[in-house]
Amino acid sequence: MTLRRAARCDTNKAAVVAALREAGCSVYDLKMPVDLLVWSPWLDQSIPVEIKRPPGPKGGTSGRKHTEAQRKFIESWPGMVITVHSPAQAVAAMRPANSPLETFGDLIS
Repeated sequence: MTLRRAARCDTNKAAVVAALREAGCSVYDLKMPVDLLVWSPWLDQSIPVEIKRPPGPKGGTSGRKHTEAQRKFIESWPGMVITVHSPAQAVAAMRPANSPLETFGDLIS
């Protein structure tokens, strides 16, 4: 019998979740096909979010591509699906473009 290895968790996931919650979003951990379902109080909608690791010190892309299941989900989902690499990027994606960001302090970099 072959056992499946556990999927690697993105190292920045906890920081992304914390930043979104601190910003006032509701966050539900989906795990599959994408990492999170996030309700944005500014957009008044729930948005699937996939978290990918930021580039490594040498700019590598290992672990930063969508899986086949993620690609199928993104292609078939009728609304938007957001892929983020940092807490700041996640928070910014949940707010309208003209919304002030000063309430996030040093989360936005």
